[in-house]
Amino acid sequence: MNRIKAAHSAGDMRTLARRRLPRVVFDVIDGGAGDEHTLRWNRESLERISLRPRALADVKHVDTTTTILGDPVSMPMMLAPCSFARMCSSGAESAVARAAGRAGTLYAVPGGSGERPEVVARSATGPLWYQLYMKPDHAANEELLDRVEASGYRVLCVTVDTAIKPYREKDLRNGVTLPVTPSPKLALAGLRHPSWSRDFLLGTGSGFDLFAAKRAYDNFADAINHIKSVTPDDVRWLRERWKGPLVIKGILRCEEVPQLVDLGVDGIVVSNHGGRNLDGAPATIDVLAEVVEAAAGRAEVFLDSGVRRGTDVVKALALGAQAVLVGRPYMFALAAGGESGVDRVLELLHNEIVRAMSLLGATSVKEIDRSLIQLPNAPAAPDAESLLGIG
Repeated sequence: MNRIKAAHSAGDMRTLARRRLPRVVFDVIDGGAGDEHTLRWNRESLERISLRPRALADVKHVDTTTTILGDPVSMPMMLAPCSFARMCSSGAESAVARAAGRAGTLYAVPGGSGERPEVVARSATGPLWYQLYMKPDHAANEELLDRVEASGYRVLCVTVDTAIKPYREKDLRNGVTLPVTPSPKLALAGLRHPSWSRDFLLGTGSGFDLFAAKRAYDNFADAINHIKSVTPDDVRWLRERWKGPLVIKGILRCEEVPQLVDLGVDGIVVSNHGGRNLDGAPATIDVLAEVVEAAAGRAEVFLDSGVRRGTDVVKALALGAQAVLVGRPYMFALAAGGESGVDRVLELLHNEIVRAMSLLGATSVKEIDRSLIQLPNAPAAPDAESLLGIG
């Protein structure tokens, strides 16, 4: 699509998504909790970190490849688990999985996926994570893990920051409840956005596909309406039950890390749920370094929430993250242009990582360290006079 080729950033994808989606649907994806302080802080904190270009480096060849829990990837960035993909495009999670595979990176399939985990796995060409919202019914958790394991998912990613159903005022003002249910306001919005309505109702085929849309929201409702608090006993049980790598998503306190590592957790995602759960929680980039220090190399640490640019990826790696997860950028791209939109935004973000590394003088991911950034209120780099002993 010409409009997709004309997009040159994740921000451009957001603009295109806003034009195509009904406002009430766009707000579900774009919005946050409460007054959206945490949503803003995620961006503002990343923007306050400055980059320190390093000259006199040969950057003819820049290598963005790395590994994530043993899986080789083309770049230190993967796709975060995001529900509501079916609201963006009828291709939904299967389209995202295919795009991630083509880009050589990983996709964490959301627990509130509109497609069954088996269906998404059949579409994937690369390794998959599965995001688990634990249910109070132990038998239901066991049954789901059996299905996920049989489908070939390599990593289990357990979200621990959603002990209760989210409360997002913007959605409530728009008359949208979770799960999304038909309403006169949503119907009117659909009439004003015929291309979105056609895809939502008919899908990519020629038959009436409202049943697929309903199934998507039923799946999400099942995930979000039957969640439970995750306790150390739950993590212990999961570690015994799940044979592959185990990741805990939603950590913002360094003192919680040693216990998780002792329980056998392989990875920790520093995440505030994209500012969508507790308004007033800190920006993830502000607590990343302390979590990395607490992990002490015993578990890989990842950053989620607020990443919009390749430079954000580099900043997170400079503070010790193994990789980052991006969510809204690919959701906007999915809404703007379906599967090809996701291809495009992954290409753009990868190119931004390459450019940032080149201008910083880092030829490999391993060369990205804290010397390439300056934190807010940190001492400035020494000036020429002090280096020469003048003054």
